[in-house]
Amino acid sequence: MAVVSGCRLAQGGRIDRTRPLSFSFDGKRLQGFAGDTIASALLASGVDVVARSFKYHRPRGIMAAGNEEANAFVRVGRGAHAEPVVLATTTLLVEGLEVSSLNAWPSLGFDVMGGLDRLARLIPPGFYYKSFIWPDWRLFEWAIRRSAGLGVAARDGADPDRYAHANRHCETLVVGAGLAGLTAAVEAAQSGHRVILIDSAAELGGRALWSSGALASRRAADLAASLARLPNVSILTSTTATGVYDHNLVAAVERAPASGFAERMWKIRAGEIIIASGAFERPQVFQGNDTPGVMLASAAREYVLRYGVAPGRRAVICAAGADGRETAAVLQRAGVTVVQVLDAAQGDAVLAVRGRRRVRAVVSNRGVFEADLLCVSGGWSPTAHLFSQAGGQLRFCDTRQMFVPAGPLPTMRCVGAAAGEIETPPPTATAPPTGRAFVDLASDVTAAGVALAARENYASVEHLKRYTTLGMGPDQGKTSNVNGLLLLGAATDRAPEAVGTTRFRPPFTPVRFGTIAGARTGELLRPRRYLPAHDWHLAQGALIEDYGWQRPDAYPVAGESLEQAADREALTVRNGVGLFDASPLGKIEVRGPDAGRLLDFIYMSPVSGLAVGRIRYGLMLTETGVVLDDGVCVRVAEDAFLVHTTSAGAERVVAWLDDWLQCEFPHFDCTIVDVTAQWATATLSGPGARAALEALQPGIDLSPAAFPHMTFRTGQIGGVSARIARVSFTGEASYEVSVPARYGASLMATAGGIAGVTPYGIEALTRLRIEKGYLHIGTDTDGTTLPGDVGFGRAAARRKDDFAGRRSLALEASLAEGRLQLVGLKCSRPIAPGAHVQSASGSDGYVTSACVSPTLNRPIALALLRDGRSRMGETLKLFDLGQLTTAEVVSPVFFDPEGVRLNA
Repeated sequence: MAVVSGCRLAQGGRIDRTRPLSFSFDGKRLQGFAGDTIASALLASGVDVVARSFKYHRPRGIMAAGNEEANAFVRVGRGAHAEPVVLATTTLLVEGLEVSSLNAWPSLGFDVMGGLDRLARLIPPGFYYKSFIWPDWRLFEWAIRRSAGLGVAARDGADPDRYAHANRHCETLVVGAGLAGLTAAVEAAQSGHRVILIDSAAELGGRALWSSGALASRRAADLAASLARLPNVSILTSTTATGVYDHNLVAAVERAPASGFAERMWKIRAGEIIIASGAFERPQVFQGNDTPGVMLASAAREYVLRYGVAPGRRAVICAAGADGRETAAVLQRAGVTVVQVLDAAQGDAVLAVRGRRRVRAVVSNRGVFEADLLCVSGGWSPTAHLFSQAGGQLRFCDTRQMFVPAGPLPTMRCVGAAAGEIETPPPTATAPPTGRAFVDLASDVTAAGVALAARENYASVEHLKRYTTLGMGPDQGKTSNVNGLLLLGAATDRAPEAVGTTRFRPPFTPVRFGTIAGARTGELLRPRRYLPAHDWHLAQGALIEDYGWQRPDAYPVAGESLEQAADREALTVRNGVGLFDASPLGKIEVRGPDAGRLLDFIYMSPVSGLAVGRIRYGLMLTETGVVLDDGVCVRVAEDAFLVHTTSAGAERVVAWLDDWLQCEFPHFDCTIVDVTAQWATATLSGPGARAALEALQPGIDLSPAAFPHMTFRTGQIGGVSARIARVSFTGEASYEVSVPARYGASLMATAGGIAGVTPYGIEALTRLRIEKGYLHIGTDTDGTTLPGDVGFGRAAARRKDDFAGRRSLALEASLAEGRLQLVGLKCSRPIAPGAHVQSASGSDGYVTSACVSPTLNRPIALALLRDGRSRMGETLKLFDLGQLTTAEVVSPVFFDPEGVRLNA
């Protein structure tokens, strides 16, 4: 094969030479073919330098041919379509693609920041940590922040590409479609399993497709054909497994432009996972090993055999045994002059490379050789990241000098090269490299940097990783981690097994943010939730605000401000009857023989002793004793309860209940169903609430004796089944009337049409509940609030059996003095929530809720105050919006402390 057109071979490869593709690199027009990657097309065009390194801005070329590449990150596209950082070795060429280099200004050839390379001794590993200590971080912060990052995100509007998420399940998932993966998939399919086979390449076969062995290629083709004929096999090509999660869930990203989506995220749940993802070839560590023209031996073979590209004209090869001989044979057939083959298994070694923008000469222990290409192999590392993410352990194999899976997991096993089944002998040990020898090319970590970290006692692999950034770049240390660990072991006189490895984290290959988000963007990120009676509220003049649901703030009449409307509505509730849409309040049905047992553990106050039709208020606590949510629990039947939560807490409480049931009480016979959106709720509240409800003719006895406070009844309104709970968040006699959601608008319209009934919104409700001192979770509590802090300490102490959070309430910190406790404040002027209580030591607490009470006609507030209950009558100073204000500590219940009005 002769070299023509730069480094493109006249024939060979698996590219489609009948389909030439035009593209540009840094504004220069170039040409490739269908089937090329950006990297192969750049090599074919004679491009040596494709990027500048991250830290020192050194010229970098193409080192690998797959996703282990550590240098060739580029930007593609422009405008909103631009992708700031993609891997040139795995990104397929398309017509008109615009490719730009990264990390270079004003140009790749002349990079102003290239001067950092001369200052390398001043910015060793950990220099940014040390700058916190001396002389001052602020001296360097601006420069470090400006030079951080690789690419620049598009700033031309929203991402125009579309992404999708899809779910699959199978008995056997095979990751990797080389010979080992194809064989495993065929065996699993023939046993009757539903099989999904995924591979990052567009074709099945892996290295067998382009290797020099015709037998392997035919074998791969036969296996692929067999799979295509089996109805129980699904094949996903151009799909990369990026992570393994609990219960055998694998996330895989498919590049799927033909489907109309740029990428699709598959969430695959499998009974068994077979890892057949092969192995990465490791580079060697020597002076100048990052020079363009230094390439992995397997990559050089792949560029020749798969892409029809000669990566150089005069080559030196340093690999172990058959790898070196095979590489030499492939290059020679492509017309490349092989100057020297060094056998790393026999002690041959490269000492240094001469050249800056391209290899000019190779210095070895066998002499100096002029060359523009150096093909190296430092051994192989099984691609075991998915195995490690699933909890698998790795052990070091001395005979092959690699970390291999220590053994199969119950539902995962590795096969082929991923299991360490590699025959190539490892290189023999060599002396530590001298000069600038790079271990992690993506992060510019040198062998000297690893040695420095060891001297400074960063001898743990996790500390080494964070101190030097080894393995933290976009390549995630695919080719650098093992070399770094071996160097660390040599520097600390430890065997590789004792050094260990870091835990691989997903995603192992970069994933677009758009792919992770899928369709969950804009309005679909968190869809707006509308009340069943939304249109009715608008017709009443409601001011709508987003509270997770679109809810009325108030219903101002002509000339009224929001505050005036809220005051009027609150006074209407106190003196007449108001109508409130409480549909978003959480409603969770817990049914089954053990429903009461589960809820007794979840609530701080037990509920299993309730009679049918009775209601109890209670707090839910986290395991640390912190108040999670509150609400009322209704016993609707002997084996059924209705758990009411705050509007914001419904999803959280459902998850909390599910977590306890599935993980701690799987033997309980009960079910949990969130029915919040299935019921619309209208609350009638005020002295006239009973009369208004009677007008709806629910068909039940509404007398106080028959239907007292904290009870529940069922009836019918307009022929529709209704649930009615006599509970209150206003301090007035109140009835929460719930009907199926489709009747919600009709219920609100009918109730709102009763003479004297006035709708009220969130602002009025806030005033009413502050006047009564009613707790609002998340407003009057924070992530440290315990039951005793909000007046429920005795209730917790009376409980003798176990409940969620009980043990934490007995901790010393929970019983210590100085806790923030809920109190009321009589204020000298209106204040805002967030005002702080000023004390000699700083802050003694803060205001959680505040308003000017329309009922009492004075400013009031609720606050979390240090040792608040022991400070009744004390006058405080509040720092509020730059002003000092005085307030008297009082009971948090400002209105009707005896609760007479609740029982009217």
